[in-house]
Amino acid sequence: MELSRRALLSMVPASALLALADPLRARAAAAPRDPATGRGARGHLPAQPGGDLARLIDNTVAVLAGTAEVDARPEVAGKVSAITGAAQDHLDAMDAAGDGELFQGLGDLDTSDRNLTKSFQYLYEVALATRTPADDNPLHGNEAVQRRVIDGLTWLYDHYYGDQSKGYYGNWFNWEIGISQQVSKVLVLLRDQLAAYRPELAATYVAAMDGYLRNGKDGDVDLDSRFHTGANLADITTDRIMQGAALGDDARVSKAVADQLTVLATIDPYRLQHGVTDGFYADGSFIQHASVAYTGTYGTGLLSRVVQTLKILDGTAYLPQDDMAGVVRRWVVDGFAPVIFEGWMMEVVKGRGMSREKSGYRDATTVVEAVSDLAAHSSGDDATALKGYVKFVRESARAPLDPTAFVSPVTVARYADILADDSIPARDLRDASYTTAFNAMDRTVHHRPGWSFALARSSDRISKYEYMSGENLKPWFQGDGAHYLYLSGQDQTHAFGVDYFTAVSPYRLAGVTAPVETRKTIPELYGTQWYDNPDAGFTASSEKQNTYVYFPCGTDSHSGGATLGSYGTASLVLSDDVAYAAKQAGRLPDDFVAYRNARATKSWFLLDDEIVVLASGVHDPAGRAVTTTVDSRIAAESDAVSLTGCLRDATRWRGPGTAPLAWLRYANADEKTAVGYVFLDSPDVPRGPRPTVTLDTVSRSRRDVNAANPDTRITKQVFSVVFEQPPGAPTTTLACALVPGATERQLRRYAHGPLRVLANTPDVQAIGHARLGLLAANTFAPGTHIAGHLAVDGPASALVRRGGDGITSVAVSDPTTERDTVAITLRGRSLRPVSADDGVRITRLPGATRIEVTTRHSYGRSFVARLR
Repeated sequence: MELSRRALLSMVPASALLALADPLRARAAAAPRDPATGRGARGHLPAQPGGDLARLIDNTVAVLAGTAEVDARPEVAGKVSAITGAAQDHLDAMDAAGDGELFQGLGDLDTSDRNLTKSFQYLYEVALATRTPADDNPLHGNEAVQRRVIDGLTWLYDHYYGDQSKGYYGNWFNWEIGISQQVSKVLVLLRDQLAAYRPELAATYVAAMDGYLRNGKDGDVDLDSRFHTGANLADITTDRIMQGAALGDDARVSKAVADQLTVLATIDPYRLQHGVTDGFYADGSFIQHASVAYTGTYGTGLLSRVVQTLKILDGTAYLPQDDMAGVVRRWVVDGFAPVIFEGWMMEVVKGRGMSREKSGYRDATTVVEAVSDLAAHSSGDDATALKGYVKFVRESARAPLDPTAFVSPVTVARYADILADDSIPARDLRDASYTTAFNAMDRTVHHRPGWSFALARSSDRISKYEYMSGENLKPWFQGDGAHYLYLSGQDQTHAFGVDYFTAVSPYRLAGVTAPVETRKTIPELYGTQWYDNPDAGFTASSEKQNTYVYFPCGTDSHSGGATLGSYGTASLVLSDDVAYAAKQAGRLPDDFVAYRNARATKSWFLLDDEIVVLASGVHDPAGRAVTTTVDSRIAAESDAVSLTGCLRDATRWRGPGTAPLAWLRYANADEKTAVGYVFLDSPDVPRGPRPTVTLDTVSRSRRDVNAANPDTRITKQVFSVVFEQPPGAPTTTLACALVPGATERQLRRYAHGPLRVLANTPDVQAIGHARLGLLAANTFAPGTHIAGHLAVDGPASALVRRGGDGITSVAVSDPTTERDTVAITLRGRSLRPVSADDGVRITRLPGATRIEVTTRHSYGRSFVARLR
């Protein structure tokens, strides 16, 4: 019987394979190449690198460990100290390790894939210190320590990694990516030492890593695999580039580079390659896990890996001739810059990562690191703009960015040089005022001087939330119109991050309409971190688990909006998720728990001084009570929070409770922040429901929202403004405006304009703003809907602005992504076209102007016309 490589690896320990080193070395030079790949047979000793491979190895070592010149710089001392300090801690832990441990405290390696991965990580961090050429680094070049690392690799292989019949438990990511990341770096860093001390170990490990690539094909990347996409594909291919360098395997490097280049392609949802929806879209959206808005976590990982590839391939023939750096620059401008506010990565693009203790400043630090390196691979105005953005993020961040968190000492030096360069002005990559509609991932971001607003939507295309691995335990409404209003000058860890989700009720996140009920987390429902039912197709990372448990989409297609210059609309039809729909259709097991949602039609109008929010048809089909939260904000227990307001009868508001408010002002004197809330009349509901205002002190553990968080208890003041509907109540219509930084004087003025709600029904929602000359509408049903002087063939979103120069600008979009054409009619005058986007047709009518837009395959983007 012929044994496969995988079977062989499961039977023979590394120590036995090392005994074969001498005869294999003799055969290595004459070994045949695979005619299909040009690659040497697995198990052969590493070839001696030359030319491009040698440059690749040198580049990789420099990226990870720095150079003597760089590491001697005072700005890099903190990074070097972090490297050497971590290594010494790990060596001490090796000395204190007990039975079944390589490092003290990391036991249960035959059942804990997390501890096994950490063991490999610690070996890498020790190896890294021995290659970090700082003068005051006692570990640099220490062969005894390097041999301890190599012995540690051998021990882990012999006892826990080499036997693949026992391995691959827990999370697939650790086996296909996590462990391989650490091992691959060690193989490059200690290549010469491995050749002299354990010459077969590198080839043995590479063969094992191929064997563990079980979601691939024949031990290699499979571009048709749902696991080999986006950031995961970049991780795997970067590992394989380093493995090829360690083995002197040119073909392996070339194949890995070619595979990684596929992540640079802009995703066209109408012409998917390999069925992959993960990656960057034309509007700057980034998706991972097929349907999760993920710029802030997986997106930063992809950015980091691709820029790292640029660095390690620099000066070699492996670096593609195409403008790889140019593609990545567009990611930064269109995808990352809009979702960073004063150095903070916004919550709406972080998936389950929003529940982690890692702050938004740390997430943005990864972007700053990549941009610092990207600037070095750019020239002219591009380089200047990128360097200016690095300085802008650093200067605008309200918490210091920590360059010791950078991967490379070389980047720390580059970052220091950028900050010290007085010829580079600190400048954002975007204007101070703009709106970005990330309709491909159901997100909208609105920036103004002093504040930014981020909105999370969902649809039958994009997930309502992401839960996985015990992280983000209470996510149910995070994609149902949850919003985040960031105020300038504030340390955002005091306003958002993990403490916001810990302190604020998951049913009362800002912007959310939710039924009043108590839901259970996945571990509470099933006793495990997933729904475990293999007979029904549910295993830890099965497609059913993803679809119905980890990141379910909604069931309505309407989620989108339009942008016109720096103004925007957004709209959403609140729906059940696909799990509830499948359960009702009898497609899920009886013990699978699915929750029903409330109903509402909602719009957001994004202006200069305010965000106008309309909701209509708010009710619950099951007859439950419903809450619609206007806003929820947190503050420190000791902060001086004040609430002032005015009733509709112009008398002073007396304090928390339910009241007929005309406006309300929240202020935090310690943070020097304020937000105003104006409660508007709808045409058919001149006196809307009364909001309830609360200010409570809440104490909870961060572990309540993420099982991986330490059991850290936090205490916060939680302020909320909520509309409450009792059980069985008729449908409700709501209208309000959020006014960031508002004074009481400013809020009083809204009684006389300039805002007016023109329509607020389940079919059409619209506002007019007299000072801006703006009319904005979202329509939700087929047919013609009238809002002021605008008739809209719905469903559609439209913005019309009459400028002082006599130009009327119009923007139109299809928020469902399903329509071939959309038409609107401007009534009152016949206007002639000045300019129009492709796909826009303008017809002059008696006393009106009709604008028809071909929206087929536009994926929700806005079409603009200018008329006179």
